[in-house]
Amino acid sequence: MHQKRSYGRVLLVSTLVGNLEVALAVVVAVLYVQTQPPPDTPPDYTAITGAVFSAWPLVAVIAFLLSLVLVLPAVALADLLGRLLGRHAQWWSAPLMVAALLSLPVFGFSAYNDVPTRSTLIFWACATASLSLGALIALPRREGLLRRVALGGTAVVAGTGLLGALGLTAGLLPSYEPPRIGPQTMPGTWTDHTSGTLVFTPDGRVTASGVGLHRPGEHPSGPSRRCSGSGTWSYESGRDARSQEVRVRIPECPWPAWAVDGTAREPRISQNVGDPGSRRLYKLRKTSGGS
Repeated sequence: MHQKRSYGRVLLVSTLVGNLEVALAVVVAVLYVQTQPPPDTPPDYTAITGAVFSAWPLVAVIAFLLSLVLVLPAVALADLLGRLLGRHAQWWSAPLMVAALLSLPVFGFSAYNDVPTRSTLIFWACATASLSLGALIALPRREGLLRRVALGGTAVVAGTGLLGALGLTAGLLPSYEPPRIGPQTMPGTWTDHTSGTLVFTPDGRVTASGVGLHRPGEHPSGPSRRCSGSGTWSYESGRDARSQEVRVRIPECPWPAWAVDGTAREPRISQNVGDPGSRRLYKLRKTSGGS
């Protein structure tokens, strides 16, 4: 049953939808990270979670202000258009009004700051879609709308996280796996973050120049002994992609075996450094040479 429009409820529903959109984006981002090569230093999810919750009041305030300035006027204009047409506000009118209200500030800011047209259009389209969702969900005049949105939105966010985690565990989602490189990939120059290099040649020779030799407890980007010298290398395929190893034998540089990560386009070799279980990686990236 339709009832008189409550613009206060429109504001609350739109603000709630904005918060749920941010929560869903955070969940999707966490799942996406699991499909990418590991960073040099693993994320501190405890600290990240704390930072997210600390910042959430600001997220809520921004969602409220956007709803007040853009969504609420869009729904009011949609109502006005419906009255002019002699009917209730149509679903398509709210996104149309949001797009119109966003056009002036977005394109005005873009023109004043010489922002590329493509970037402006992408931002305008994404912002319109995000805010239009709040307007569309707030448009019906039904009792209990706020409660249904809260329950349904929370279920979507939690369900996305649960299904994503199950998908990663079951292999239905493409969780990260190192590339199968083979010995033919190794010849060339591999460089660390300080320009230290390992130069591999097809005949099994290798030359190190300023490559880190880390002590226990050291950070990958921190100070370490720099090692240089010449020796030999070999590639071991292992049981699977995760157990591949590259062994570098240089008398002056007693490195353990190097693991493989990165991508097929940008392969890397790495070693665990720091405290046991820290998952901190010291990496070299291939920067030149044929495969």
